[in-house]
Amino acid sequence: MLLAVLAGNAVYFVLMPYLPPVARHAPYRLDFGLLVDFLFCVAVLAIVKKVSRWGTADGRKGDTT
Repeated sequence: MLLAVLAGNAVYFVLMPYLPPVARHAPYRLDFGLLVDFLFCVAVLAIVKKVSRWGTADGRKGDTT
């Protein structure tokens, strides 16, 4: 999960200058930009989980039966 938070925030802050003003987070405020940042982290988490399951046939780790 730490990887998802760090990577999601990195992607968000790289893309932030290109986002509409409403989607930009202002420090020390609860705003829509904070939600957009959170969604980036959730998207990266979903990607990490999907990639980690590619190694198994049915998505379960450690089951060799």
